[in-house]
Amino acid sequence: MTAVAPVGMLIVISAPSGAGKTSLVKALLERDARVRVSVSHTTRARRTSEANGVDYFFVDAAEFERMRDAGAFLEHARVFGNQYGTSRRAVSSLLEAGHDVILEIDWQGAQQVRQAFTTAVSVFVLPPSRGTLIERLQKRGQDDDRVIAQRTHQAVTEMSHFAEFDYVIVNDDFETAAAELTAVVMAERLRTPAQRLRHRGLIADLLSPTDAIA
Repeated sequence: MTAVAPVGMLIVISAPSGAGKTSLVKALLERDARVRVSVSHTTRARRTSEANGVDYFFVDAAEFERMRDAGAFLEHARVFGNQYGTSRRAVSSLLEAGHDVILEIDWQGAQQVRQAFTTAVSVFVLPPSRGTLIERLQKRGQDDDRVIAQRTHQAVTEMSHFAEFDYVIVNDDFETAAAELTAVVMAERLRTPAQRLRHRGLIADLLSPTDAIA
């Protein structure tokens, strides 16, 4: 039987700021060695806690526009005055290597990805309440009151798109939400079309004609 390389799955995860999306993705990475995160490009200023090439690829507006015009982005969007984009080449390389790839992007980018990858799996993360969302934004200590108010207002628009996604996770208890995200990934891997492609060599061998038993 000929061995067949695994086929990667594209997973889009969106959420309003403060819903805990990034923490859930980190928990998934710790639990599942087959998952990788595609690092986005952004024109946003780098925070002191962030590393270039790890959290984001930080570029200026001119470089971002050059990449955008050259078709380098699978998706791109402007969020809170800054531009974000996902490298088409980076995603393709990871998928071809057999990794399942996570894209942490907003609902605008998710729409673009679903058009380009009809088999992409999409997950939306909701907070358990608006009060909890505000509290989490405050505890992050990254933004002043004006920015927090802006993010809270924008969250309503973002959350109104939840129904466009395949799965919805309410991040109330973190461990429960992390287990649910892990379960989504595992279940999607087991869908018949994915398994048929991933194990096509095995299936062909199992279904091949055999000699009649005497």
